Amino acid sequence: MDFGFTEDQQRLRAEVRAFVRKEATPEVIEETYWEAGWGLKSREFLKKAGARGWLTPTWPKRYGGLESSHVEDLIIAEEMSYTGARPPGLVGASMAGPTILRFGSEEQKAEWLPRIARGEIEFALGYTEPQAGSDLAALDIRAVEDGDDFVINGMKTFNTSSHFADYHWLGARTDPDAPKHKGVSLFIVDFKSPGITIRPLWTMAGWRTNEVYYDNVRVPKKNLVGTRGRGFQQIAVALDFERMFPVGPLQRLLDELIGYVKEAKAHGKPLADGEIVRHQLAEMAAEVEVCRLFGFRLAWVLDQGRVPNYESAMAKVFQTEAMNKLTHTAMKVLGPFGQLQRSSKWVPIDGMAEYHHRWQVVETIYAGTSEIMRNIIAQRGLGLPRAQMG
Repeated sequence: MDFGFTEDQQRLRAEVRAFVRKEATPEVIEETYWEAGWGLKSREFLKKAGARGWLTPTWPKRYGGLESSHVEDLIIAEEMSYTGARPPGLVGASMAGPTILRFGSEEQKAEWLPRIARGEIEFALGYTEPQAGSDLAALDIRAVEDGDDFVINGMKTFNTSSHFADYHWLGARTDPDAPKHKGVSLFIVDFKSPGITIRPLWTMAGWRTNEVYYDNVRVPKKNLVGTRGRGFQQIAVALDFERMFPVGPLQRLLDELIGYVKEAKAHGKPLADGEIVRHQLAEMAAEVEVCRLFGFRLAWVLDQGRVPNYESAMAKVFQTEAMNKLTHTAMKVLGPFGQLQRSSKWVPIDGMAEYHHRWQVVETIYAGTSEIMRNIIAQRGLGLPRAQMG
């Protein structure tokens, strides 16, 4: 693959950067970056981006896309994520939409895709249950046929966007007697449906995730996505898209650190003069660049018509662990001041180091733990046998 950008791609990057400077107001950044969610201002921002086709640029034009390459999609995502203007996980654009595009009926594509592309609606991921995290096939929430509906009972946990999203992208068991990988189906559920209760769970990073309870919730059969009983396989494909993270947040934190050490002094000398500081930041600059190349290689694989599998696992494990290392580096460089939150008048780089240091704990867990990612790389990338326990 060619790691350089064409003139058109360079122009696109400049256009997106100018758009973000103008439209990503402090109110938008507060909602999307610091609160990790959506609000009125961030919805306005996403609708403006959607009107340009920038939420779903690879999609067909008839569904609100631009029929662009995945490389251009990642260029857009990088620029938006650098400032924090793009929410951490757009489930509609990055997971639900691509799955509907590949497995949904023509009616579902016409109903859901244009609204996702325009930024009018958002989904919350409904996969994890108390007994079904890394082993997603162990999910047990039940969907039972009843006339023109499915009736759903059970609960989900760690469903982060549920308190502001419009719809639940739900994995539920429709065939309890089938092998566990073959009895799961995917549904679109309106959060306004009677019988749904959403309860908050607060993370150590300060943002909210949720438990979602279903009590005889009726979902129309037309909201079953793809083939009944094939939901697990469809989820696996969608997860490969979720693991293509833009490198913007890492680059922003690194840039802020570099700017800080050039100005801050210790014992009368700039921090940047210290060999340890210079070496640590140089090492992180190399790792952030590797993360960027991983991401664009994934985009290139998608542009070749392949769904990345072990490649996305490689990118996910490396990037999330690089963020872990970067936040630890930031805390060492900043010293005790790095522990201050943004409310303190003494806080450096607006509290980004402390915030990401709390946030990064979960990054090697959600969307597949680092251990699971390494198993995928070993089995599907290297052809090694499945590990035998005991």
